[in-house]
Order: sequence, then C-alpha cells, then structure tokens
Amino acid sequence: MAASELYSKYARVWLPDAVEAWKPAELTKDYTPGDRALCLQLEDGTNLEHKIDPQTNSLPPLRNPDILVGENDLTALSYLHEPAVLHNLKVRFVESKIIYTYCGIVLVAINPYESIPIYDHDIINAYSGQNMGDMDPHIFAVAEEAYKQMARDQRNQSIIVSGESGAGKTVSAKYAMRYFATVSGSSSEANVEERVLASSPIMEAIGNAKTTRNDNSSRFGKYIEIGFDKNYHIIGANMRTYLLEKSRVVFQATEERNYHIFYQLCASSHLPEFKPLQLGNADDFHCTNQGGSPVIQGVDDAKEMCSTRKAFSLLGINETYQMDLFQILAALLHLGNVEVEERSADSSTILPDNSHLTVFCELMGVAYQDMSHWLCHRKLKTATETYVKPLSKVHAVNARDALAKHIYAKLFSWIVDHINEALRSAVKQHSFIGVLDIYGFETFHINSFEQFCINYANEKLQQQFNMHVFKLEQEEYMKEEIPWTLIDFYDNHPCINLIEAKMGVLDLLDEECKMPKGSDDTWAQKLYNTFLKKSDLFDKPRMSNKAFIILHFADKVEYQCEGFLEKNKDTVNEEQIIVLKLSKFDLLLELFSDEEKPAGSLTSRSKMTRPVQAQRDHKKTVGTQFRNSLHLLMETLNGTTPHYVRCIKPNDLKSPFMMDPMRAVQQLRACGVLETIRISAAGFPSRWTYQEFFNRYRVLMKLKDILSDRKQTCRNVLEKWDQDKYQFGKSKIFFRAGQVAYLEKLRSDKLKKACVRIQKTIRCWLTRKRYLRMRQAAITIQKNTRGYQARCLVAFLRRTRAAVIIQKNQRMLVARRRYQQQRSASITMQRLLRAYQARQTYHKLLYEHKVLTIQRWVRGWLARRRCRRSLRAVVYLQSCVRRMAARRELRKLRVEARSVEHFKKLNVGMENKIMQLQRKVDEQVRNGTFCMDVGTSCMDVVTSYMDVVTSRVDVVTSRVDVVTSPQGFHHHSPKTTTGFFPLPLELAQSYFFKDELKQMFSGVVVQDAPHQDAVDMSVLLKLQRRVTELEQDKQTLQRHLDKREEAQQDQVKNAEKQRTAGRAELDLEALKRQELESENKRLKTNLAELRQSLATVANTNPGTSTSSPGPGSAPYNVLLEQLNSSNEELEVRKEEVLLLRSHMVRQEVLKHNKVGGSSPKRYPNSLCSALVPGLKYLLVSQLQVQDRRHEEEVEELREEVLRVREENRQQQQFLSQSLLLPQEARIEASLHHEITRLTSDNLVGTSQGCVQQGTTLWNLKPRGVAVNFLPGLPAYILFMCLRHADYSNDDQRVSVLLNSTINSIKGVIKVKRGDDFETVSFWLANTCRFLHCLKQYSGEEAFVKNNTPRQNEHCLCNFDLSEYRQVFSDLAIQNYQQLVRCMEEALQPMIVPGMLEHENFQGVLGSKPTGLRKRTSSCPGEAVYTVDSILQQLSLFHATLIQHDVDPELIKQVCQFYIICSVTLNNLLLRKDMCSWSKGLQIRYNVWQLEEWLEEKGLPDCGAKEMLEPLIQAAQLLQVKKKTEEDAQALCTMCSALTTLQIVKVLTLYTPVIEFEERVSISFIRTIQALLKGRVESPLLLMDTKKIFSVTFPFTHSPLALETIQIPSSLNLGFLTRV
Repeated sequence: MAASELYSKYARVWLPDAVEAWKPAELTKDYTPGDRALCLQLEDGTNLEHKIDPQTNSLPPLRNPDILVGENDLTALSYLHEPAVLHNLKVRFVESKIIYTYCGIVLVAINPYESIPIYDHDIINAYSGQNMGDMDPHIFAVAEEAYKQMARDQRNQSIIVSGESGAGKTVSAKYAMRYFATVSGSSSEANVEERVLASSPIMEAIGNAKTTRNDNSSRFGKYIEIGFDKNYHIIGANMRTYLLEKSRVVFQATEERNYHIFYQLCASSHLPEFKPLQLGNADDFHCTNQGGSPVIQGVDDAKEMCSTRKAFSLLGINETYQMDLFQILAALLHLGNVEVEERSADSSTILPDNSHLTVFCELMGVAYQDMSHWLCHRKLKTATETYVKPLSKVHAVNARDALAKHIYAKLFSWIVDHINEALRSAVKQHSFIGVLDIYGFETFHINSFEQFCINYANEKLQQQFNMHVFKLEQEEYMKEEIPWTLIDFYDNHPCINLIEAKMGVLDLLDEECKMPKGSDDTWAQKLYNTFLKKSDLFDKPRMSNKAFIILHFADKVEYQCEGFLEKNKDTVNEEQIIVLKLSKFDLLLELFSDEEKPAGSLTSRSKMTRPVQAQRDHKKTVGTQFRNSLHLLMETLNGTTPHYVRCIKPNDLKSPFMMDPMRAVQQLRACGVLETIRISAAGFPSRWTYQEFFNRYRVLMKLKDILSDRKQTCRNVLEKWDQDKYQFGKSKIFFRAGQVAYLEKLRSDKLKKACVRIQKTIRCWLTRKRYLRMRQAAITIQKNTRGYQARCLVAFLRRTRAAVIIQKNQRMLVARRRYQQQRSASITMQRLLRAYQARQTYHKLLYEHKVLTIQRWVRGWLARRRCRRSLRAVVYLQSCVRRMAARRELRKLRVEARSVEHFKKLNVGMENKIMQLQRKVDEQVRNGTFCMDVGTSCMDVVTSYMDVVTSRVDVVTSRVDVVTSPQGFHHHSPKTTTGFFPLPLELAQSYFFKDELKQMFSGVVVQDAPHQDAVDMSVLLKLQRRVTELEQDKQTLQRHLDKREEAQQDQVKNAEKQRTAGRAELDLEALKRQELESENKRLKTNLAELRQSLATVANTNPGTSTSSPGPGSAPYNVLLEQLNSSNEELEVRKEEVLLLRSHMVRQEVLKHNKVGGSSPKRYPNSLCSALVPGLKYLLVSQLQVQDRRHEEEVEELREEVLRVREENRQQQQFLSQSLLLPQEARIEASLHHEITRLTSDNLVGTSQGCVQQGTTLWNLKPRGVAVNFLPGLPAYILFMCLRHADYSNDDQRVSVLLNSTINSIKGVIKVKRGDDFETVSFWLANTCRFLHCLKQYSGEEAFVKNNTPRQNEHCLCNFDLSEYRQVFSDLAIQNYQQLVRCMEEALQPMIVPGMLEHENFQGVLGSKPTGLRKRTSSCPGEAVYTVDSILQQLSLFHATLIQHDVDPELIKQVCQFYIICSVTLNNLLLRKDMCSWSKGLQIRYNVWQLEEWLEEKGLPDCGAKEMLEPLIQAAQLLQVKKKTEEDAQALCTMCSALTTLQIVKVLTLYTPVIEFEERVSISFIRTIQALLKGRVESPLLLMDTKKIFSVTFPFTHSPLALETIQIPSSLNLGFLTRV
C-alpha cells in the first residue's frame, strides 16, 4: 500500500519528544512522495512542520485506531513500534488502572505502588483451569499456563521474572508461588505449600533492603524450584541464590537502609530474650544509620520480626538456632561501631576498653586481645619467613568491614541451606516449576563490579529470550504452512563473548587478581590494549583512564574500574578467621566449618615453599563463581519451557498509577519487550481466524462474495489487494503490520456512509415529531398556567390564616416554657444545698468512727507485741537449761567410751582365739546362707502356689455367685467348672507345704543355737539387730496384708448389699405381678359367675319372655355396663402386666451385667489365706451338688460358646479383609455382609425380603423405571415393607430396614453413580416420596387430614419414626446438593462460550483484533457452545425431573440459574475484551432466552429471574449512557444488585469495539465511587460460584392407595408377598 494512502489528511502520527518520549500529531495536508516536510498539528492546536531526512526518507510512525488502543496483547496492535507500545501501556495503566499486559509470550507487569484487590483466593479460583487467552492478563494466568504445560507436556517449566529495582519482581514471584501453593496443594499432611511460602519473609528479611527506588528491593538473585510429584502436588522446593550485595552490610547510600533484619532486631530489642544482645535504637549503630532513613512508612519492623520468627519456626529452625542467628547479627552491629584509632601513618590500634568490641567478642565467644590485634595487623608470608605488618587506619577499617561482610555472607548461605533442607522432600520429584527472581539491566551514574555482573547475567538471559521467541515464531509459521523467511534479530553473542570468552574481561580480571602487584589501573590498561579498536562493543571514555564502556543490548554502560579487583578477590584476613574458629560458639564454628583448604594433592615440599600460591590457586574469584553459577542456571532454563514476566517501574517518585514515559521506554528497551515487537513486526504480526475475519469485516463484502466456505470467502475479499501484505494459513490469515489498521479504515468509512443515510432519515422523522409535540405542549401549558394561578391565590389566603394561629400558639409555648425553667431551677438549688449540708454531717461522723477504730487496733497491736517478747524470753531460757543437761550427758558418754578402750587393750593377747572363733563363725554363716537359699527357694514355691490358690479362690467365688443365682449360670463359660474339684486338694497341699517350711526354718534356728554361744559378742549383737529388723518388716507387711483383706471384705459386703437390694426389688416386682395376675383371675371368675347367673335366670323362666332381661331392658343394660367396665379393667391390667414384665426383664439384664462386670475383681489375691481353711470342705460339697444339677446346661453352654467363637472368628476375618479395601468397596462389602448375616438369622416375612432388596432395588435403571413403572415405586415398596414390620411390632426389623435403606441410597449416590444426573434425580425423588409416606401415614393430624379412611387404616401404630424422618430429610438434602453439583459440572463448560463468547448477531457486532493469545473458542476442533446448548441441557434436566416425579416445588429450587449468573459475571469482570456495548446487547439477549425458557416450562416464579438480576444489571451497565452526573445517579439506582467494586470494574474495563463508541472517563468513574461510598456491601469482587442455598421439602400428599400397588415381576421381588 502506498505511503500516500496512509499519510493522508487527518492521519495521526507520533513525533519524538525530549520529555514525553513521543507526542501525538495529526496531518493537516496530504503527503506526496518527494515532500521534504509534513504539515502537522499537535493536540494543543500548535501547527508545525516535521522535516523528513532526505537520505533515509523515513516518515514518523503512524498511530493505531482508537479501537485498538488499550488491547490486552500488544501484538494485536496493527502498527507495532515503540510509541504504540508505550501509549497502549499508558492507557491501560493510567486510565484503566490495569497493571498487566501481554506482549506475545511476555507478561508486562507495571508496579502500581498501591495495594489492589486482584490477588484474593476468588481470583485464583477464577484463573484456575482457564487457558491463558481466555482471561485478562495476570500473573496467575502465566502461573496457570506453566502448571498446565507441565502436566500436559511432561516438561519442566520456568517463570523468569526480571526488571530493575523497584519494578515489583519479588512481589510477582511471590504471587506466582502462592498460586502454585493454592492450586496444587501438597500430597502429604506436612503443609509443604505453607513452608514454601514461609521462605519468602525470611529471604526478604535477610536479603531485601530499602533503596532510593524501592522500599523492599531484593539485593540478590534467586531461583526457586518448586517440586511436584506424579499427581502434580507440591512436595518440596529448592532455592539457589546469586550475587548477594555484601557491601550493603557496612555501607548504605543516602535515603537507603541496610537489610531489614537489622532494623527488626533493633525494633525488638525491648523483648526479654533480646536483652543479652545489648541492642538499642537503629540510629545508635553505624551499620544502620548511614542512610539517615531508618523507618519505612507503613512498615512496623517489630511486627515484621514476629513474622520472620514465625517463618523460621515453620521451617523447622527452632528457638535456639534463631537466638544464635540473632546473636551473630547483633555482633555484626557492634562490630560496625568499633572505632579504630590512628597510631601513625602506617599503623592503627583499638583502645583496650572499647565497649562495642567487648560485646562483639562476648557474643562471638572469642578473645578480645586476639581480635583487637588482628583487626589492626596482618600476617605476611614469604617462602622462608612470616611477618606481622601493622595496618593503617583506612586498611584496618576495610579489614573490619570485610570481616563483617564475610560473616554475613556465611550466615546468609547457612540460612539458605537450612531453608532448602526444610523444603526438601523424601518423595521422588517428578517435575518442577522454577521461578527466577533476578535483577534487571542496571545503569547508574557510577557503575561498579555489581552492575557489571548484573548486566552480564541479563545479556545471557536476553540471548536465551531471543532464541525462544524466534523459535516460537518459526513453529507458528510452520504449523500454518506459511513460507518461512529468515527474520533478522539482534544477537548479543559478541557482547557475551567479550565478557566471558577466553581472554575476555572476566579472564583478564582473574589474571590481574593473581598478580602480586595487580591493581585496578593495570587491569584497565590491559583492557584498553586488548579490546580498544578491536571490538565495536568496547570503548574508552575520553576523560578517564580508569573506566571502560560496553555496548550492551539495552544501552551503553560506563564502568568505573576502581574496586573491581578487591570485590572480585573478596579477601578477608585469615588470622581473623582463625580467631573466629577458636570460638566456643557452635553456630559460628558451623558457619566456618566449610572454609576451603589447600588441595590435598600437593607434596609436602610444594606446601612448604608455596602455601600462599596454593591457596590462591584453590580459591575461585567472585567473577568465576558467578559465571559458573550463571552457566548452570542457563542449562536449567534451557531444559525447561520458559515463561517471561517483565516488571516495569513507572516512575521514580513511587506515585501510584503515574507513568514517566522516558523511564518506561528505557526499561522497555532493556527488558526485551521492544525486541519481541520488532521480531513480530518483521513477519506477519496480525493473525485472524477465518471466522473472526468474516465476522469483523462482513460489511466490506457483497452478497455475491459470501459463500458457505469461510476460507474461500475471505480469499475472494483479499485477492484484490497486494499478495505480499497477507498470507493464508491452514486456520488463520496472517497480515503485515499496518494492514489491520487499513482494513479498519475501510470498515469505518463504509459504516460512516451508512450512518449518514440513517441519520438523514431519522432527523427528518424526529423534526416533524418534535413540531407536533411542541404544538400540543403549548396548548397544555396555557391550560395548566391558568389553573395554577387560581390555586396560588387560594393557597395564599390559607397560609395567612394559618400564620396567625401559629403565632398565637408559639407565644403561649414560649411563656409557659420560661416559667417551667425558672421553677425547676429554684427546686434544683434547694436540693443541692440540702444535700451539701447532709454530706458535711455524714463526713464528720465517719471521721470520728475511723479515729476510734484506729485507736483500738493500735492498742491491740502493742499488747500482742509485749506478749511475743515475753514468750521469746521464756523459750530462750528453756533452751539454755537443756543445753547444760546435754553437755553433762555428753561428758558421761565420753568417760564410758574411754573405759571400753581400756578393756580392749587388756584383751590384746587373745587374737589367736578370736581368729579361730571367726573361722567357726564363717562356717556357720555359710551353713546359714545355704539354709536361707533353701528357704528362699521354698518361699518362691510357696508364693507361686499362693498365686494359684488366689486365682482358684477368685474362680470359686465367681462360681459360687453363679451357682446361687439360677439365671447367672448361663452367662459363664463351661471351662471354669473344670477347675473346681482339684482346688481343695491344692489348697491342702499348699498349707501342708507351708507347715513343713516353718518346721524346717525352726530346725535351722535350733541347730544354730549351740554354736551361737561361742560367737563373738559383737557378731551376736549384729545378728540380733538383723532379726529384730526382719521381725519389724514382717509385722509391717502383715499389717498391710490385714488392711487389704479388710478392704476386700468391705467390697464383698457392699456387693452383697447391692445384690440383696436388687433381689429385693425383683421380689417386689414379682409380688406386684402376682397380685395383678390374681386380680385378673378374680375378675375373670366374677365374669364367669355373672354369665352363669344370667344363664340360670334364663333357664328358670323359659316361658316368661317378659321377665327375661333382653336387650334394652334395665337389668340387661346394668349387666352390660358392668361387663364393659370389667373388660376395660381387664385390658388395663393386661397392659400393666406387660409393662411390669418388660421392666423385670430389663432389671435382670442390668443385674447380670453388673454382676458379670464386677465378679473378676471381687476377691484379691490377699484374701486367699483367710478363705481357704473355712471353705475347704464346704466348696467341695456345694460344687459337686451344683455340677450334677447343671451338667446338661453346661453342655449346651459349651455348644453356644463354640458357635459364638465361630461367628467372632468370621467377623474378625471379614474386618481384616475389609480394611484392605478402598472406602467405596468397604461400604458395599459391609452392606452385603449385613444382608448375609440377617438372612442367616432367619428373619421371616417382610424383614427378610427387605434385606434382599439390596441387590434388586438399588440396581434399578432410572430410565426404565420412569418409563415402564409407577413413579416412586421403590419408595412405596420400601414403605410397605416398613408397615409390615410395624404391624409385626418387631423393632429389629424396622431398624434393619431403615438403616439398610439409608446406607444403600448413600452407596448408590456417593460410590456408584454419583455423577449421573438421572440416577441422582431418581433417588432424590424416591427419598422425598419415602419421607412423604412416613409423614402421611404417621398418624399426625397435620399430615392425615387429606387421607381417605382406607389410608388411615394403613397408618403406623407401634413405632414413632419422627427421628428417622429427620435422618431421611438430611439424606434428601445430600441428594439435592449432589444433584446441583451434577448440573453445575454439566453446565460449567457451556456457560462462558454460550453466554459471552458466541455471537448471535454475526456481522453486526463484530469482534476486535486479537494478538498471539487466542481464545479457546477460536481453536479448531473444539466444541462450540451457544445459548441454545445451555437451553437444551436445561430442558434435558427438566424432563428428567418430571419423569421421576420430583416435587414441583423442588424443581423450582433446582432451576435457580445462580451458577449461570455467577460464572458469566465473574468472567465478564476478568475479561476486558468482553466489556463493550455490543457484548451487553448479546448478554441481554441470552438472558431473555433463559427467561423465555422459564415461561415455557411453567417456572416464572421459581426465583431464577432474581438470581439473574446481577447479570442483567451488568448488561444494562454496558449499554446505558455514561457521561453526565445524572447518568451516574441513574446508574447507581439501577445497579442495586452489583457491588461498588463490580460497577467500577465494569466501567474501567469498558472498551469500544467500534470507533463511534467512547471510553468511560476517569471523572465519571470517580463520581460513581463518590455516590456509592456509603453503601454497605460485600468487599469481594467476584461472586462465589460454590455458594450453597438452603432447600426445603414441603409435604406432598399422595392419593395412591397402597393396596392398589402391583409389584412387577421384572423386578425379581418374588420373595415379597402381600399380607
């Protein structure tokens, strides 16, 4: 297309501007080739001429049509260039308050500097499962795309978030991880997603700081790999960090801060656990006060410290480790305050009493002298000697700062390692999604080593980005079979080689670091010699010899060489590290445990001669480490599918929603967005499907051009143009840049012509109509004016009269009020005066009373003090006297002791005799030891026998209780009788053995007695003391034994009392029953006698019929009344007998339960010795008699026990097998097992048949039942079975029937076919019918009033099932909710395509051009849903409900349309392309069709229209006029069902589809917000799609008689018989 066609009059272009980057202008004259200038007019009306370069002949870029401005995807713009991209971003960000925009595969995110509500859980749920082009641009859309591609393509993904400081990289990465944690969840109960999110506050605390550009700037790069298992649940994560800015620990620029953790520590210094750290205000430390801005507005460092500690705890770092971390950080703060004094020009020192160094050494556990010495000295090693060199003050301060930076770097790495350890999972990782949060391209006034590494990393990332974009573009062309021509794009590989290649900048830097006398100046000269004039990308500043320039892909950057070598070497004094390693602080030793050591392969000679060189060779420089980690990162990214997020900082003032164009353009160039645009513009950037092109540009076609084949139709239209401007693909048409704008111009021109013709006709009609209206209005005005004048006169007269009356009453009211005020004031003054006098009197009396009280207490205190003094004096006198007596006694004892010593001296010569006696004593002791061993073993045997006897006594005691009660014998196992006969023999043997042991011990004592006479007196005394102790122990044990036996006897007595009371109660009940039975017999006897007397009278007078008492006579009536009263009394007695019998049965059961539960613990072991002698013969005789009496019953009990054991074994086997089954199979197996068990119990009649129905009724096919059988037939069959069980008065059958019915319905709904709408509706209808039957035949008057007499005869008579009615009501609610879920799952995929995306008026409404992000509906091969599809599905649901005879009221509650309204409105609020006038018309038409469907089905009053009200109002909001304040007021009145957030969101997203529409102004939106400010409403933007509504089941009477129901033979219910 010729330039003269595009650059015609009124064409709009962009002109370069020094302030705004680009400014718009409009041509005032057509351009013709050869012109040297363009005549333009700016927006402010200024005219100017734009000179055209004669060499390049380049014209200014054209502006896009207004309808393309504000697009979601920048690639949808017809003209793709820098000003178009900048303007589109500015319109979306400033005017529409939208921060996210697509640019092909890149998501551009602009920092709003304001909290916006677009990250809530409802937004996450809205984006979950959606395709990337279906919703508005969002970080959640990128995260969802990565998650879906990982699951679909089985390939790892990565999200690369880049941008300069303050652009919002960290926040974007955080929200991406939050999305993964919310959507995927964890596969275990360890809450891995919470721990992944907990790492963010920790890393922000130790790695983020306030800068001039950002209050929370990340001063390091990180790559987080979020691991997933085979089910794509989060199982763990791993973090890698890059290039921490260590210099910030010791230096901050103005208006900047150190890392957040230091300020958090200072803010929490008042806590008790931080007192030992000796911290204070942040202004007191050199490391935190250099920036002069210690506080961030809106941030509470103390609260942030709590969040950090909570995150540490969540990640498994306990309180001890946390305090150790804080201790090291506090030590660094104190180290920064250490002052170095200058001793001379080349030496320095630290004062001995430096308080901060003292605290540092205490916290780090190092010696003060060593640390202060090596902070000011350095050790130099040569080949033969070692020197200690003092450092100057500058070098000492640098050494101090280097130590602080080194410690912080080690601590940072330690925290990262522990976070990775906490996030590591034992489950094997199946795939991962990596989130890279890395610094963007940086250029400052002074750029150093950090900026060089950052820009080097961005060069690598830009290279990978270009290759990926190029690859995607090539794949798109090949898929559409369009000829591929090589697109030239910028390749930054030369710049990367300049930095990292052999003998590149990094290699030269490492080589210079190895030189003994290397410096920044010599390195700069090497750079000049190597690259200057040899590389186009390297240059030297004109006025400097210590800087160099590199031409990066984004911009030229000048780097200052000063500090490069020092930062690259990252040296620290080794002696300082050695001092730290000598610390006793465990964490500090752990930090330095991985210090690199010289390589072990060196020989001893090489170690001695060149140790320094070995260490230098072994340690890698910072540049080399960064290059290696960057290569590893690129390998990881190349092995994944990347997704790009480019963060833009809109301004440097941190003002919300304000954009600085120059700063934005600079970042767009640096982040690769414009490169993406350039690559797209080089080919065919605009892409349309054939159907979209036909819908949009149908107005350009003639009727003869329209064919059934859309592809051929589009070809016929485009063939008249240049073939090079477009290409036909398999499913799309590809256009060159600018062609869409030209098509829009043609479309607009044709629509303008049509509009002019329509306007001409309409204006004529409106003018005539206005004239007729004005004439009629003039006549009406005259008539009304005259009437108005008359009414005004009458009103004036009435007002005059009313004014006089009002004045009179008002004056009276004023006078009366004045009088009442004066009277009230005088009364008040009198009251106050009298109250004052009364208070004065009261205070005086109170004062006197208090004085008396004080005097009384003081006198009492003085008396008590005198008494205490006297008492102490007496006690002291007594203690003195007793002390004198004690001393006298002590002297006597000393005299006796001296006499004993004298006696010992006299017997020195008898040593030999004593030794002989000692040997004899030893022999006797050995003999005694042997006897004691024998006695001990015998006592063990006795103890074991005593235990056996005790157990036998317990058994005997329990058996005695059983024998004495005639019913209790049947409750015990027959095995206990086998031990009755051996018991007396064992008791006798045990007592005999006990007597033998006593004799043996007594013999031992007698045998030892003669020998003990010869034993030494001292030995004899010891033995006597030992015997005395043993006797005391024996007595103590005997007392304990007696106490236990008494306690057990008390328990036995209490049990006997309880048993006696129970027996007495039973006897009383038996007497009552006997009395009632005797009374019953007496009444029967009287009745018989009465009848006999009547018969006698009849026999005696056979001929006299007049005297016989016939019916109706007085004697006959008297006898009949007596007979009736006797019968009534007889019935009452029968009921009393039945009640008493049931009560006795319950009492006996409770009695046996109590006896059985307490019998095992009735007699303890200690009772054995007391009962055995007396019960020995008695028990034998009683048990023999009892055994003969109950021998036959024992055999029967044995058989019963065997049967019960077999059933128990089978039950345990079934339980063990069912535990291995899943939940659904376990329920079904339990049901079948219960059916089998009940069948084996021979439940007769209806109960048996109702259990067998579990295999028949529950497997019915709903469609067959609805067509062939009576609606609700299963419910009627179940109720008839229940009625028979009620008639039989069998509560077990009723319980089994109802419970099995409930479990079976739950099993069918939840386990088998819960996702089938027909099945769920079928059992919902039957559950409701069964519930209605329970009510209809319950006998309650509220439900039986419409019953026939025959139906009332079928009412339940023996059981009250009201509780089961509530259970079945809950079951019906569960079925209803499952039915609604089935409907929602079926309708969900149809709602958005049918209600929003499908165009019912094709060719009239049209659609806007789209970019690379295509909607799912435009993809070939997918099902296309329309509103007719929704109506068909709804009709199918309605027909199914009608077939199954669901209650009409319940059908109304099902058809609520809430899901349609909520899903449609939520998508409308999240899709900018759907907010237009034409889309509102389409939504209104679709809603009208839903309303028509309701009318057709007879559901106009079901409440569905009210549910659709928010959607209707949103559609009206898109169509109404939105300009003036009156429009705003009308709009607020109309949109009562929408919240303020929803109204503002729709107005903000409103986008014109045609050029005749206008955008909503910002002032109008602000007016709406002011008018709706006081409205009370929900703070959420989206509607809750999971909302659950309450449901009611109104009672529906059934006229069907139960006796008329026939059971079809096809149901195989032959075991059921009608009774």
